[in-house]
Amino acid sequence: MKLMISRFTAVLLLVIPGLLATYGFLEIKNAIYDYIVSVGNTEIENHIDWLRLLIGVLCFSLGVGFIGGWIFFRDQKRNYVAPRFKQKQD
Repeated sequence: MKLMISRFTAVLLLVIPGLLATYGFLEIKNAIYDYIVSVGNTEIENHIDWLRLLIGVLCFSLGVGFIGGWIFFRDQKRNYVAPRFKQKQD
């Protein structure tokens, strides 16, 4: 039972950053799409929503960075990485 709870916790620790990265990607996509759609419209002023874009980039970077770091340190612990990334022996 303890093993099942620890695995469930590990999955949650990967799902939450995955959702954050997904949200960030969608915000980036929507900010760029809204700008491209407004370029052809002469009735409104076309500008890019920089705050929305930066929030998307930040969320995407944090989510992907966490998942990438998790995978890197797991592989480093199991010696699956290239020799230049292996920990130095004292």
